[in-house]
Amino acid sequence: MRNYSVLKLVIVILVIAVCAFLAYNEVKNDSIRTGIDIRGGVYAILEPDIDKSSLSAEEIDKGLESAKTILGKRLDAKNLFDRSINIDSVNDRIIIEIPWAAGETNFNPQEQLDELGKTALLTFQEVDENKVDEFGRYLPTGKIVLQGTQVKDAMPAPYQEQGGWVVVLELDQSGVASFAEATGRLIGKPIAIFMDDQFISAPIVNTKIEGGSAIITGQANAEEAAELAATIRSGALPFRLVATKVDSISPQLGEGAMNVAVKAGIVGFFLVCLFMLLVYRLPGLIANIGLFALVVLTLLSVAWTQISITLPGIGGIILAVGMGVDANCVIYERIKEELRAGKTLRAAVDQGFHRAFTAVVDSNVTTLITAVVLYALGSGPIKGFAMTLGIGVAISFVTAVTATRLMLQGVTGLSIFKNKWLYGVK
Repeated sequence: MRNYSVLKLVIVILVIAVCAFLAYNEVKNDSIRTGIDIRGGVYAILEPDIDKSSLSAEEIDKGLESAKTILGKRLDAKNLFDRSINIDSVNDRIIIEIPWAAGETNFNPQEQLDELGKTALLTFQEVDENKVDEFGRYLPTGKIVLQGTQVKDAMPAPYQEQGGWVVVLELDQSGVASFAEATGRLIGKPIAIFMDDQFISAPIVNTKIEGGSAIITGQANAEEAAELAATIRSGALPFRLVATKVDSISPQLGEGAMNVAVKAGIVGFFLVCLFMLLVYRLPGLIANIGLFALVVLTLLSVAWTQISITLPGIGGIILAVGMGVDANCVIYERIKEELRAGKTLRAAVDQGFHRAFTAVVDSNVTTLITAVVLYALGSGPIKGFAMTLGIGVAISFVTAVTATRLMLQGVTGLSIFKNKWLYGVK
């Protein structure tokens, strides 16, 4: 039993070490995306590519509002919460600001603007064998079988028959009827799929499809399939938007402000670690390792999800560390109470975690509820703060209840750590 506990301790520390190495590489490679307030970003004016004389002012305003909402969803899907989307009603255009991509050194605003993706004018069209481009790809014929507005949902999925990935579409009732009619009529022939008149793929119809679903083949990997699915889910823009002006913008605060915030966070972290060592001694050392794991895993999550980190986002990470400290304090006080009551060391640890579990869950759940409300009702940097806070609190719960417990059980299995003084009890 003792050897098993020590093995768990070693495994947890090794996992934390590996995660720390990965996080170090992410920071070293500048893979963490920072917000407009820290690094700056892209400023663009988007104008609708329409004949304004054919529409009323009310129709144009309604279309711009719809376009603003869809662009916001598109950026949310890319975790770009630090952005600004405004409608210039006087000139009938949309003005947006988005942060630079992580690791960007050669500022190319047009490339950054492409992160908005396609305008999601998805169509399934009948093909004309004689209408192809120089690469042999079908050109749009205008004979639309299915439109993006008839798609209820889109999800990426592995395609086992041919390998690779596809996007699975769930159709609404009107889409089911029209797609079944077209596939029944075009058996043995291709149906071309276009996004904004850009050819995607042309699968052959093998049988009549009546199940209310369809697939888009030709995705190179899971990431490409997920991006296309997110673009389709966010909806179709009411009209094509053309960037008439694209420029870079300077950071509102600069990297100096971020460096100050990071240094303050590091100083605070070491002061917290010192407090835990002085008050809780050996469990405090274990808690410090758990808090280090919390910071490391949060950084990895932010880097891998490409959430744009702003100063409020850094504040969310620091607050999550505070939640982790709070959980450890509650647990260790319960352990000290059990030891004073005469329990054995192992029993005190088990009972301490068991009896503190409800309090830890309550504190973490209430904070997560706050993060969810901020994300749902907030915008821009507030959403970024809510995201980092939510991720950090979820990870802090795991590190405090699971990782810290495994490590503490491991050290209690060693005879040199049996002295109750090491656990803050005389």
